[in-house]
Amino acid sequence: MQMLHRNIHRLSGTSLLVWALLGTSGTATAQSPAAELQRVLAAEVAANPSLPGELLHVHAPAQGVDTTLAAGVFDRVSGRPLQPRHGFRVASVTKTFVAAAILRLHEQGRIGLDDAIARHLCPEQAALLRGDGYAVDSITVRHLLTHTSGIHDYATDERYYAAVFADPARRWTPLEQVRSAMQGGEPHFRPGTGYHYSDTGYVLLGAILERLTGQPLARALRTVLHFDRLGLDDTYLESLEPAPPGAAERSHTYFGEIDTSAWDPSFDLYGGGGLVSSARDLARFYRALLRGQVFDRPETLRTMLTVPPTSVDSPGGPYAIGIQRATIGGEECWGHTGFWGTVVYHCAGPDVTIVRHTNQAQPDGSFIYRHLFDQIAGVLGMGG
Repeated sequence: MQMLHRNIHRLSGTSLLVWALLGTSGTATAQSPAAELQRVLAAEVAANPSLPGELLHVHAPAQGVDTTLAAGVFDRVSGRPLQPRHGFRVASVTKTFVAAAILRLHEQGRIGLDDAIARHLCPEQAALLRGDGYAVDSITVRHLLTHTSGIHDYATDERYYAAVFADPARRWTPLEQVRSAMQGGEPHFRPGTGYHYSDTGYVLLGAILERLTGQPLARALRTVLHFDRLGLDDTYLESLEPAPPGAAERSHTYFGEIDTSAWDPSFDLYGGGGLVSSARDLARFYRALLRGQVFDRPETLRTMLTVPPTSVDSPGGPYAIGIQRATIGGEECWGHTGFWGTVVYHCAGPDVTIVRHTNQAQPDGSFIYRHLFDQIAGVLGMGG
């Protein structure tokens, strides 16, 4: 989605405003970790004029911290303060959910990770890929999960995003997005021989989930991953299912100065993105996932965290199956980033989970969070 952000600056053409209204959760004293985290968060919003608002959730039981904090505004027009309870579009963080669902079906013997995708795609999708030179009998499910298929990414195609900007209300289909990817030309490489991040691969995985379960994607994710059992009360696939009763209100999302909140979410929806969630829900999911509470067998989590040799040096950190490794405060952590400034990491050693979200598109979201997370690690005494 980096191409999209470059288009933003051509279209908006005006400077961004600074917003730094504060919102807090709880009654922390000035000496508490929560109060220090609020100070760090407010300072980041004040120092970054492009950020209307930002949310931060930190769960660190050993330090007695379990808090969601907010700084800035919900939207620029009303200037209403962003609140800890607000929800947001998580963009590519959705990929971890899709990958976990595929792995759950793998545990149940319903799909093999080394199955050729030709076995599981609908004939129309398979024909479209074949027609553009993709060896669907050689590309495996694992290749899609690890971005090692060589398939082009529709989310970096300028023609696709020109069409999105030209008609923000358009309802896109998964097949149209795969077709857009095919405009990119020949495959990047032979399957399994390189790394190229591809939303297209996860759109195909979403379609595979639907075919294997016989359910629409939203229902498949909800039932296969047991959202109810995990306590994911604010999490839903936008426009493909209703928001759960009492779910958090979704904050506005901006491309530069353009408010995209009313845009049809289908431009980033069918597996590569699309979930709406809250900071607390994301923390619950990633902590449960990385503590082995989502899968039936420990080896499934080990499989998920295995990084292919081709992906060790991928941008943003080594990429495994729908999840990425990072070092925070000297600790090994696993998580994912999303285009709307969403970043989630769980560090198993100290049992720390950090969720950060902004309501501004960030093309370099994989890297911009690191200074903030290092400060959080310092507050929590990680690596000390």
